[in-house]
Amino acid sequence: TRRGGAYDGLTQLGVVVDTEKALGLPGGTFNVSALQIHGSNLTQRDLQTLQSASGIEADATTRLWELWYQQSLFSGKVDVKIGQQSADQEFMVSQFATPFVNGTFGWAALPSVDLPGGGPAYPLSSLGVRLRVKPADAWTVMGGVFNSNPAGSNTGDPQQQNRNGTNFNLRGGALLIGEVQYALNAPSTDAANAPASGLPGTYKLGFWYNTQRFADQRFDNTGLSLANPASSGVPAQHRGDYSFYAVADQTVWQRGADSPQSVGVFARVMGAPGDRNLVDLGVNAGVTLKAPFKGRDNDVAGLAIGYAKIGSHAQSLANDTAALTTPGYPSRSAETVVEATYQYQVTPWWQLQADFQYVFRPAGGIPDPANPSQRIGNETIVGLRTNIVF
Repeated sequence: TRRGGAYDGLTQLGVVVDTEKALGLPGGTFNVSALQIHGSNLTQRDLQTLQSASGIEADATTRLWELWYQQSLFSGKVDVKIGQQSADQEFMVSQFATPFVNGTFGWAALPSVDLPGGGPAYPLSSLGVRLRVKPADAWTVMGGVFNSNPAGSNTGDPQQQNRNGTNFNLRGGALLIGEVQYALNAPSTDAANAPASGLPGTYKLGFWYNTQRFADQRFDNTGLSLANPASSGVPAQHRGDYSFYAVADQTVWQRGADSPQSVGVFARVMGAPGDRNLVDLGVNAGVTLKAPFKGRDNDVAGLAIGYAKIGSHAQSLANDTAALTTPGYPSRSAETVVEATYQYQVTPWWQLQADFQYVFRPAGGIPDPANPSQRIGNETIVGLRTNIVF
């Protein structure tokens, strides 16, 4: 919507306590973390995209992030975590997508847009319980039940409603998440077994279900289009919302068993009902090259694409608006972002990252505030990220 620049920053502090060493309680881990977010939000101010240009963009504040206790059982085959948690740290994660800057390659656009408050994901978290079972080296099963809305309310800015992360909310509904993981060519933990051969990969299938009510994206409570001047303006309601997803990470080439140089590919697909969701299909895919140059063993180059399809009812509402009230109102289809990035490891504790993104049809095609009869044009984003770990 305008040309400009922005700075956004994040300082993260975490404390992890091994309860066996600290208190004599075997298998326990206590974790508390906090975020200090500063700068401004380029996506919200200038871009209006569904897939945020940066995964650390958020309202400036200091907030509690996670506060949980985890207990390991049965020689590490089972563990239970309870407390304030950010589900994006464990569920729907793609290993080879993590180097990319755009937020959609972390907590994907579909749950970020469709779930109340964006779901229990950065910068918010929810009270919940997570169970993880590892019946064999190659298999992991996870399930979790979380508060359905980390903001505590369905009105207003979720981050402002829970500005400091201390709303330990148990009101509303529940968010249930389940995931099954299979590690291809995973190294065995049994010393008697031969080491794994072949290139490693990880494959995941999962789902989530939210028990709250969700507004229809096209029809009101009388059956009229929300764009109709005679509409009540009160959306029809649907009980519950859900999504199914699949994630694949696969190393497809490695120079040698002891070489850091390798190529990995990833893909993530998720879908949700088109009547109650602004985004009903999300797709991520990409490729990363580790150690692209001799002597640069910890550098990573990557190219990825993110696709967020506008739900069927939201598309129809845009068409209704053009037909009934605003001739020339843009139609909506999908938003696509392409990202190219390079991580340069300056020292073991300091990383620089150059980044380029190009967005086709921001928000799937919404009116330009300066000219409502036209959609916002395609966008070019360039940036530099620095990351220090100590």
